[in-house]
Amino acid sequence: MAGVSFAQSKDEPKSIISQDVSISKYHDRKELEQMQKGALLGLYNERIEIIVKILPYIAFATKPGVTMSTFGIPDTKENRNALDDQIDATTSYFQSTMDFQNKILPYSDRANLIAAILFYEETLKALHIYSENNRF
Repeated sequence: MAGVSFAQSKDEPKSIISQDVSISKYHDRKELEQMQKGALLGLYNERIEIIVKILPYIAFATKPGVTMSTFGIPDTKENRNALDDQIDATTSYFQSTMDFQNKILPYSDRANLIAAILFYEETLKALHIYSENNRF
């Protein structure tokens, strides 16, 4: 699972999407079927994290490093606070989701887990296609 890190200085423009949001590898069904359930649970949670941290912002960006300033959004205290509040809310939502997933997801059907991972990966691939048509 990717960690959350927002170690930017107070004066630097804030990134809308965290620098640590990326997927290192996509899988096919055959590869997933050979994995242990614990590894599948990790992949599932990692994909949820990426989706939670990118999807709400696709009108702005699909890649890390894009800031409010990139879009001409004034870098005011009010706007910085709004972004900080959003980052905090996303972090809280994600942590709550992971707490639930870690308790309940181990009971999931392995075949459904594989299907869900494949669905999430197709969603992430679609984001890459979308980002080719997005300036940021």
